[in-house]
Amino acid sequence: MGHYIANLRDIEFCLFDLLDRESILGKGIYADLDRATAMGMLEEVKRLCEVDLAESFIEGDRKGTDFDKATGDVKVPASFKKSYRAYVDGGWGMVDVPAELGGTEIPPSLRWAIAEMVLGSNPAVHIYASGFAFAQVAHVLGDERQKKLAKIMVEKEWGATMMLTEPDAGSDVGAGRSKAVKQADGTWHITGTKRFITSGDADLFENIVHFVLARPEGAGPGTKGLSLFLIPKFIFDFETGALGKRNGVYVTNVEHKMGLNVSSTCEMNLGENEPAVGYLLGEVHNGIAQMFKIIEFARMMVGTKAISTLSAGYQQALAYAKTRVQGGDMKDMANKASPRVTVIHHPDVRRSLMTQKAYSEGMRALVLYTATIQDEVLLAKANGKSEDEIKDLEHLNDLLLPIVKGYGSERAWTLLGTESLQTFGGSGFTQDWPLEQYVRDAKIDTLYEGTTAIQGLDFFFRKIVKDNGRALTKLSKEIGKVAASGGNNAEEKASLGKALEEMQAIIGLLVTHAMASQEKPDEIYKCGLNTSRLLMAVGDVIISWLLLRQADIAASKIGSASGKEKDFYEGKIAASRYFIHNFLPLISATRAIVEREDGEIMTISEGAF
Repeated sequence: MGHYIANLRDIEFCLFDLLDRESILGKGIYADLDRATAMGMLEEVKRLCEVDLAESFIEGDRKGTDFDKATGDVKVPASFKKSYRAYVDGGWGMVDVPAELGGTEIPPSLRWAIAEMVLGSNPAVHIYASGFAFAQVAHVLGDERQKKLAKIMVEKEWGATMMLTEPDAGSDVGAGRSKAVKQADGTWHITGTKRFITSGDADLFENIVHFVLARPEGAGPGTKGLSLFLIPKFIFDFETGALGKRNGVYVTNVEHKMGLNVSSTCEMNLGENEPAVGYLLGEVHNGIAQMFKIIEFARMMVGTKAISTLSAGYQQALAYAKTRVQGGDMKDMANKASPRVTVIHHPDVRRSLMTQKAYSEGMRALVLYTATIQDEVLLAKANGKSEDEIKDLEHLNDLLLPIVKGYGSERAWTLLGTESLQTFGGSGFTQDWPLEQYVRDAKIDTLYEGTTAIQGLDFFFRKIVKDNGRALTKLSKEIGKVAASGGNNAEEKASLGKALEEMQAIIGLLVTHAMASQEKPDEIYKCGLNTSRLLMAVGDVIISWLLLRQADIAASKIGSASGKEKDFYEGKIAASRYFIHNFLPLISATRAIVEREDGEIMTISEGAF
């Protein structure tokens, strides 16, 4: 067994008890899938992750990648190759492939449940395997020739990257200077430099297709002037997939990073010594909108990675706390000869463990709830629902994505360091346990695909203001129903209702500042100073809602349960109550902070910092 312990029991509970995914199986586009088959898939992935994928997790970190600067090629350790092959040979990349290309038709909720375990056991495996998901983008958005490329990508298991970031542009994607010039044969020659390109190269696949944003010659400034090009590492035959000459896209450097060392993060040069030949995706100049199909997938993946790492950290901390003997029971402090106890008996360790449990289980529910909205989008399209119904579901998914990514990554990274690792005491700071690697690997999640600040800005300005609050109102009504439902945990539900009102008041304040900025521009700073804070507050309200729903289900089942099942349901009820009592009151404090905001910090001179 490796470092990883999957929490399949909780995944099953979320999918089938909390989110009723059984109701969509066995009919329509999922006619060939039932609960038993879905659980069989999850059980096999659990085995794969705990054994084959987890096996190379530590060595991949210690050895990292081997970069040959002369050739621009990157190699990964043999042990990691073995793990990667176990994933691909098992057919798990095919869950991201459309049925028309031979893929496995499963609902997104099941797909992200599978991804949780893969990302928790060895995240670089999932990241390197993104060629399967990128092939779907080429298939859906590409022209007939590029649809052939998508088929080849799947059949030959090619890799893929997304190339946005440039050294001088960073998160300001519209400032990118990579240039594309059209050729007589319809191809494009792209020149420029890209940075922080995940999976820029590896000896895991014979070819890599780079999805590259560049500005066609003569196009306007900003993101609207960008187009999306497919640039393969090797030129190939579109009919057979046979490789030809090397294309002019090369790795010039591999970053030395804090963590996730087996994942190659590359600086890439395009067209410096020879043309980098590319193909305009779909023969339309709609680059940023096309790339966002990939970005949205990547943001869901990053949030899931962070949350699954917290779950792995909690499982490790829990196992350690149950076996590590140290000190006497606090109530027997005066008796120096009292029996020594395992550290799970100590109050602050219990506080820490319940914090980890509540957040990891609540955020798992957040990921899978978001995935069920993606289920509903696909089902609505398949069943011929109206455009308005589909749009409402898509907007709700859009609203939730920055919470999954921004809130999930911030909470997970913070808790892994302050709670999971801390449970081990000094041992957590050593490489004897995987926690220090979890902490290092998870930090990138707050930075990947837009920092938390960017997620907060996107959440408020695009997902709330631009949407006129439609998706937020829909979600708030669902939360309000539970808050007003009474019955079990009535006091906690009332607290949820109060927190929901506080959250809505915070949003109202920020909308007021945004409107005032039309006449007094400096007012917008009051939004910018609080959008990340808003993101965290909304995340905590949603987690409270999901945990209380779980507690209601647990309360209905605990009477007939025994043994481990009874413990499981007791834990569900305890986690919800603990979270509501200890974290929901902070929403009131957040409101008070936002109400007090005067923007003074923006008037302080730089020298004062």
